[in-house]
Amino acid sequence: MFAAVNAPQSKVPEIILSFWVIKIAATTLGETGGDTLSMSLHLGYAASSAIFFALFLVCVTAQLRAQEFHPWLYWPAVVATTLVGTTMADFADRSLGIGYAGGSTLLFAAVLVVLATWRVASGSISASAITSTKDEAFYWATILASNTLGTALGDLVSDGLGFGFAGGALFFSALILVTAIIYRFTSASRAVLFWAAFILTRPLGATLGDLLTKPVTHGGFDLSRPDSSGLIALFMAACILALPQRAGIHPGERLR
Repeated sequence: MFAAVNAPQSKVPEIILSFWVIKIAATTLGETGGDTLSMSLHLGYAASSAIFFALFLVCVTAQLRAQEFHPWLYWPAVVATTLVGTTMADFADRSLGIGYAGGSTLLFAAVLVVLATWRVASGSISASAITSTKDEAFYWATILASNTLGTALGDLVSDGLGFGFAGGALFFSALILVTAIIYRFTSASRAVLFWAAFILTRPLGATLGDLLTKPVTHGGFDLSRPDSSGLIALFMAACILALPQRAGIHPGERLR
């Protein structure tokens, strides 16, 4: 009957269809943008990772200092995690010689460790109740780890297992569809399903980005990495402006 007074404001967007559309665009941009710096501009994986990690720190610091959800702070921070995730995964898999399978295994373990630590520290890994600095720090650590994992998974499936870029994109799209069906028709943990879908959108974006920019002889469309990155960034900006963007609802806000 009475609205909650001074209920904490969630710092992250509501999880609706527009969220996933922009997230997939962000992961695709992370792939093409990361490859632009490391490959097209020949800076290499290590130097590119350092640059993008610095960008990530700037974006996440701005996000942490904000008092409420702002799309133009939140989504650049997500893109920064996909950029640094791309180059860090490539550095581990290729420069350090860990390989796609080894890199994917180590990064998956890292995601599980971050989520388990978050669960012990806060009692929840829900992405719809991010109202404290502690939870938000774990939230961004999970995003960074999951986006790095997603890059390695995309390379493992498309290159390591021979699916190709189009086949890899279809494979991860199918897994996301299965996750959505489980969400719709079962009572499985919503938090676990969210993070499963969140992780899977990253290799989907990675394979889509490679499909756009890799040479035709390697199964791609051979489009320019910088041009592709610019167009995807414009698409993201248009989506942020046109699609619903509001803070996720904190449980306290549902009180009447």
